[in-house]
Amino acid sequence: MNPNKIKVGILGATGAVGQRFVQLLAGHPWFEIGALTASDRSVGKRYGDAAKWLLRGGMPAAVADMPVIPTEEAVIPRDVRLLFSALPGGNAGQVETELAAAGFAVCSNASAHRMDPDVPLLIPDVNPEHTALIRAQQARSGGRGFIVTNPNCTTTHLVCALKPLQDAFGLAAVNVVSMQAISGAGYPGVSAMDILDNVIPYIGGEEEKVEIEPRKLLGTLAVDHIEFADFAVSAQCNRVAVRNGHLEAVSVKLHRAASLAQVTEALSGYRGEPQRLGLPTAPDPAIIVFHEVDRPQPRMDRLIGNGMATGVGRLRPDPLFDYKFVVLGHNTIRGAAGGALLNAELLVAQGWVE
Repeated sequence: MNPNKIKVGILGATGAVGQRFVQLLAGHPWFEIGALTASDRSVGKRYGDAAKWLLRGGMPAAVADMPVIPTEEAVIPRDVRLLFSALPGGNAGQVETELAAAGFAVCSNASAHRMDPDVPLLIPDVNPEHTALIRAQQARSGGRGFIVTNPNCTTTHLVCALKPLQDAFGLAAVNVVSMQAISGAGYPGVSAMDILDNVIPYIGGEEEKVEIEPRKLLGTLAVDHIEFADFAVSAQCNRVAVRNGHLEAVSVKLHRAASLAQVTEALSGYRGEPQRLGLPTAPDPAIIVFHEVDRPQPRMDRLIGNGMATGVGRLRPDPLFDYKFVVLGHNTIRGAAGGALLNAELLVAQGWVE
């Protein structure tokens, strides 16, 4: 263990998102894995035996011999201050609440607390000021622990692209049609018999998340809650036969008139707080604008910015709205574990985690 690094734990470490946390934390300059938790069937095993490794590059050697422990406050080592939650949504709510009450900082990828009034739904490039909700959350709970969540994987890259437009011109309405990768369904996920030679025009609960989460993310901070942004979002979400990388066809209606050049500049020139602070996993540039007529494409472009950047292409006028474009982002890196990791880096930089 490195005494100069912050010890962190991964909740649900054997699953697909948990493994992505393990991969991204290997060699991280600020954090070091100090605990790996999982379900009862994995507890007591070596992580190398408990986890069926799903990611390219192999399991980091440093974690293979670590023991898998229960997801319980009593057994998590005392020097672990920060927890990354890759717990299933149905289990996450109560467990994360209990761990926050016990004093841990919880950076969650789960959906359970995203819409809680005093829990930050956070994208550091978009709304770093929303971490101030932590004070209200701590006042309510009476402890020093807290929960911060990252949004749905589809929401993340959509809102990264919307933020510069809201800042520069204001948003009146957004329409989005997603083409979402099969990895977004977890492992083993969608049956090959269902997805091969097919598109599935329904993902349970997805459209509701994509229609409401952007309004919280782009809303205004009040003392103990967020005043939601007043634009409307209409979403249609589809599962397609792509392994990684969500592609989204977006149309926007702006409050103020803007030329194509001005919209392009707002997107390509955007730099948020993570870029200003130089956070370790922050992509710079945050948004990459493609000028080719057929880009971005998931297979070609999902790893831009080490999988943390947002790709925007096919930007052009829209006859019904004002402008339309395509957004691409890596759903299991920035859209899941990487988003929570960047949240944790911001929390350290802002002084919420010592």
